[in-house]
Amino acid sequence: MKRHLYSVAIAALLASAAGAANAENLTVYCGADETWCQQMARGFEEATGITVDMTRKSAGEIYAQIKAEAANPKGDVWWAGTGDPHLQAAEEGLTEEYTSPREGELLDWAVKQAEAGQHRTVGVYSGALGFGYNKDLLAKNNLPEPKCWADLTKPEYKGQVQIANPNSSGTAYNTLATMVQLFGEEKGFEYMKALHKNINQYTKSGSAPIKAAGLGETTIGIVFMHDAVAQTAAGFPIVTVAPCEGTGYEIGSMSIIKGARNLDAAKKYYDWALSAEVQSKAQEAKSFQLPSNKSATQSPLAPDLSTIKLIDYDFKKYGSSEERKRLLKKWDDEVASLPQ
Repeated sequence: MKRHLYSVAIAALLASAAGAANAENLTVYCGADETWCQQMARGFEEATGITVDMTRKSAGEIYAQIKAEAANPKGDVWWAGTGDPHLQAAEEGLTEEYTSPREGELLDWAVKQAEAGQHRTVGVYSGALGFGYNKDLLAKNNLPEPKCWADLTKPEYKGQVQIANPNSSGTAYNTLATMVQLFGEEKGFEYMKALHKNINQYTKSGSAPIKAAGLGETTIGIVFMHDAVAQTAAGFPIVTVAPCEGTGYEIGSMSIIKGARNLDAAKKYYDWALSAEVQSKAQEAKSFQLPSNKSATQSPLAPDLSTIKLIDYDFKKYGSSEERKRLLKKWDDEVASLPQ
């Protein structure tokens, strides 16, 4: 009897081990807000039975990690985060070429992103750059309402503004590239130098400045406008601003990592994430970006991009490896090195 029970136990263990070996897994590097990242990871698990290991980081950090792991990739999918570093990764061969059968369901700007990246990436959402301010702190400090980019460089806002570091944050790199395109490179860097005098902290994450503003830790946060709207929706005294001079925008993207260990699962996630049903659920996670699927719905609180003065952002140029490295080095040398 003991021998029989022992045999049964061994057989059960072997069956369990075989099942674990055959179970599908997926490792996702997520560049969106933590809540949305969790919603996507758990949603895919429920839809497919595939176990997801998700890590949330800023877009610049994820790009650096994928580059560092290139000889021995540990991730499968890079979902969300600004498109510039996704394009750089595509150019450097760090991501896989894949065209989803759902591409025909996407808006033109999402398809153009895929074409710019030789189909090694694709657009999943879009959002305009801007800033938000804490109206209670503004009133408390008797400060005027900022309406333009130029306002943020005025002496009265010294120590009142927060933005992320463009080396780690896709949002902040988008800001740098926006200023160069909006004002020209020389005047764009002059603007960043003037802004530097008023910055109280360069954060690692792009959405951190507006979260700090919501908590009353800073007055103004430079972010994508949908992140400012999210703070207002959460009950914080944040006012969202579309700068008067015009502004840039992002195409949040998705890429499959070159050498992905779970390639079939990665493709399943890619297709699933582009569906209208999945993209429509973003608003449940209090994410207010414009989805890339034509049939997806968005929250009525989401910024209306058609009412915002947008520049013709050159994603191919500013997402290129050479240009991105050059601008970041110039920012390090000429802006970050200055005293405040």
